[in-house]
Amino acid sequence: MNTFNSGALIEAVLFASGEPLEIARIAEALDADIEATRVLLADFSRDLDERGSGIRLVKMEDKYQLTTRAEYADTVRNILEIKRNTPLSQAAFEVLAVVAYNQPITKAYVEQVRGVDCSGVIATLSQRGLIEEKGRLDLPGRPLLYGTTAEFLKCFGLTTLNDLPDLPQREAVQDGEQQLTFAQDESDPTKEEEEQ
Repeated sequence: MNTFNSGALIEAVLFASGEPLEIARIAEALDADIEATRVLLADFSRDLDERGSGIRLVKMEDKYQLTTRAEYADTVRNILEIKRNTPLSQAAFEVLAVVAYNQPITKAYVEQVRGVDCSGVIATLSQRGLIEEKGRLDLPGRPLLYGTTAEFLKCFGLTTLNDLPDLPQREAVQDGEQQLTFAQDESDPTKEEEEQ
C-alpha cells in the first residue's frame, strides 16, 4: 500500500467494480484492517466533496459504491441516452413498504396485509433488484422469505434500514374514527410541549 496513494487506489477499485463492495474486500485490496479502511473511505468521501467531484461515495450498510451526484444525473442520462426507469406503481410502493418494515417476510404475509395477490409486484421488485430472496421459512411448503437489497438502500438514500421513518401508531378510537400519529423521538421538543 505504501507505493500507492490510498485514495486513488480506493477510487480505482470502486470504479472498476461498478457494484457495491463490502468493506472487507476493500480492506483486502488495500492490505489494511477494517477500521483503517473505514477511516480511509471517510477521508476519500470528504475529498470528493471538497473538490466538488461529479461522483460521490455512497455507504450502504457495510458496502460502498461510487455513484454520480444527483445534481448531474439528468445530464449524464441525456448524454448516455438512458431512458428513465418507469416509476414504481402505488402497489409496488405498498409491497416495498410491507417488506422493508417486516423483513424477512413471506409473499403470503404481504398478500394478507394488502388483501390482494402480489405475485406480479414481487416479481417486478425482484427484477429491479429492490427485494431479493432471503431464505425459506421452516414451515410446510417452505415458503420463500423476502427482504430488501443494497439497491433499495441506494435508491431511497438510506445507509441502513434503521434510517427508515417511524411507522404511524394507532391511537384510541375517537368519535368512531381511528386517529394515526407518528411515533415521536423522546428528545422531540414538540412532545415535551404536549406533556406540559
